[in-house]
Amino acid sequence: MALSMEEQRILAEIEIQLREDDPRLAHRLSRLGRDRRRRRSRLIAAIVVAVIGVVTAIASAILTAIS
Repeated sequence: MALSMEEQRILAEIEIQLREDDPRLAHRLSRLGRDRRRRRSRLIAAIVVAVIGVVTAIASAILTAIS
């Protein structure tokens, strides 16, 4: 659901007021999206490494059984 122009204006005013009143909190809140994306990327990388490890272990077991 998209915000109306009035809602966007109100949110922009709230953001400006927050930055003026508590710049540290505003900075921390602005980092939330970046931190979430970074965590997601790390999770995906860990899953890929785990899958590669399992595939390698299965291939190794098969090759050992064949020999």
